[in-house]
Amino acid sequence: MSGAPRVRFCKSGPDEVRIAYTVIGRGPPLVKAGNWLSQLEVMWASPLWRHWIDALAQHYTLVLYDPRGCGLSDRAPPALSFDAWLRDLEAVVEAAGLERFALLGFSGGALFAMAYAARHPTRVSHLVLHAAFARGANRRDASREDLALSNGLATLVEFGWGSSFSTFHRLFALQFMPDATVEQQRLFEALIRASTSPEQAVRRLQIVHDADVTVLAARLACPTLVLHAVGDARVPFEEGRRLAGLIPGARFVALRSRNHILAENEPAWRQWLDAVTSFLPREDEGPSVAGLTRRERELLTFVVRGWANREIAAALRLSIKTVKNHLSHAFSKLGVRNRAQAIVLLHEARAGREPPPAARPAA
Repeated sequence: MSGAPRVRFCKSGPDEVRIAYTVIGRGPPLVKAGNWLSQLEVMWASPLWRHWIDALAQHYTLVLYDPRGCGLSDRAPPALSFDAWLRDLEAVVEAAGLERFALLGFSGGALFAMAYAARHPTRVSHLVLHAAFARGANRRDASREDLALSNGLATLVEFGWGSSFSTFHRLFALQFMPDATVEQQRLFEALIRASTSPEQAVRRLQIVHDADVTVLAARLACPTLVLHAVGDARVPFEEGRRLAGLIPGARFVALRSRNHILAENEPAWRQWLDAVTSFLPREDEGPSVAGLTRRERELLTFVVRGWANREIAAALRLSIKTVKNHLSHAFSKLGVRNRAQAIVLLHEARAGREPPPAARPAA
C-alpha cells in the first residue's frame, strides 16, 4: 500500500480524551485493540509493523488507534485505568461506524479486546488473540524471582524509558524480539521513544500487571483464535495455552518463534497470517459460516433444508441431544436465536448451497 493513511480523532469517555485512529484497507471490518507501544505514523513507516498492516489491509478494513497516553492521542489524560482504555476502544468503534466486526488483541491489548467482546457480545463476530494472557504478571502463580523481574522491569522503565542512553532500549527490545537484527532493534527503540512518556509507561505496566480477565474469558461466546510463540520471552507460552483453555471452543496455534512481535522474514509470520486469514471471514466468503466447525456446518446444511433434529440424528447416527448441542453452539456463533433466523442468515451462504450428505430418512 502506498501513501500514509489519514489520521482522524474522536473523543473518549466523560473526560473527552482525544483518540487518534485510522481506517485502511477493504473488506470485512477488523479492529485492532490498542497497545501501549503505539504511534500510528511511526508504525505505518516502520518495517516492524508494516508487513502486519499491509497483509491485513489486503483482506480487511483495518481500524487502528493509539490508546490514551500513547502516540498521537492525548499524552497526559486525566484518567488512566483499565476501564478508560476500554472506553477508548468503544469510542473508536463508534467513530468508525461499525455495527459488527472482528477484533484483534495483541499482548496487553488482548485484555481490552476480551473485555469488549464480553461487554458487547453481539458486536464481535470473531476474536483473534496474539501473545495474549488472562492474568497480568502480578496475578500469575509466579515464583519470587519472576515477580522480582516484573517489578524490576517497572523500575527500569521509570528511569530508562526517556533516557538517551540506548542500553535500556536495547534490553527492552530484545525482550520483545530476541532474534531481532541490529536494524530491527533500532526500529523498535524508535517506536519506544515515540510511543509514550516514562510516567505513562510505568502506569500502563502497573495496570496490565494487576489485570485479570479470567472470569470474562470463560464467558466469551464468539469464535476465538489464540496464537502464541513457543519461545515468547515477553509473555510465557503457558499463559497463552491457559487462555485458550479458558475460552469455550477456542482454537490454539503454537508458533515456532521466540519473538513477541513476529518479523516478516521468519516462517512463523507466514504461519500466523495463514491461520488468521483462514479463520476470519473474507470478502468472498459469507461471514455467517466462517468460524463454524465442520460438524456445525454439516448440521446447518440439513437445517436450511428443513430437517428436524430427529431426522438429522438418524441420518448422521448421532443422538438427538448431540445434534441439539451442536446446533446451539452454531446458533450462538452466528448470532441468531433459532432455526428460522439461521435459515435466513445462511440462505446465500456456502452451508446453504452444499447438497446434504445423505438422503432424508422415511418418516
